[in-house]
Amino acid sequence: MSEELKKLVGTKAADLVKDGMVVGLGTGSTAKYAIMRLGERVRTEKFKIIGISTSKASAELAKKEGITLSTLDEHQVIDLTIDGADEVDPNLDLIKGMGGALLWEKIVASCTKREVIIIDDSKLVDVLGTKSPLPVEVLAFGWKKVQWALTNLDCKPVLRMKEGKPFISDGGNYIIDCKFERIDEPRVLERDINNIPGVIENGLFLGIAETILVGGKDGVQEIHRRKK
Repeated sequence: MSEELKKLVGTKAADLVKDGMVVGLGTGSTAKYAIMRLGERVRTEKFKIIGISTSKASAELAKKEGITLSTLDEHQVIDLTIDGADEVDPNLDLIKGMGGALLWEKIVASCTKREVIIIDDSKLVDVLGTKSPLPVEVLAFGWKKVQWALTNLDCKPVLRMKEGKPFISDGGNYIIDCKFERIDEPRVLERDINNIPGVIENGLFLGIAETILVGGKDGVQEIHRRKK
């Protein structure tokens, strides 16, 4: 996605936020523009919100933009969260976590009334797992045992590295990126991954997103979860 398109999608998402809301602040290059737009509204519209960040990076940007931050201990219910995704399928189920913030993102999402996901159209897939690896956040202790167990789920699990050392999440954990050919039964897979001792969380975000804002050559498309 071009920077102009990221800004367009991020701005549209930020304009869904209303005065007085508690807002989840997502992580990534597109969510950055949503945070910047929220900061602009705070400065120019006498607009008051409370931000709950999903990463240290989003917290630092929010502070720079003049957004008041708080914690989940103080606000257990979030009105609206704006975040990105690595894949979105036709059911609006997601893979997230390539930015390394999946644990905090999922905790924030679990407390959110309305989850708005901002992506470009390359992130739309027919079946999860066909483009992006599935990140799994694990304890550093015994991570190789977890990696071995993940191979039994028909994937290729690779420890994420950064500058020659294991990548450390904001939560202080390792991340194993699991490459599947496709994920046909994400709910079954989610259960099986979470049953492995040492797994903290996985990047399957199922039944969470309510609205997807998709940037493409024709502008921004809105996709909404069908109400049952």
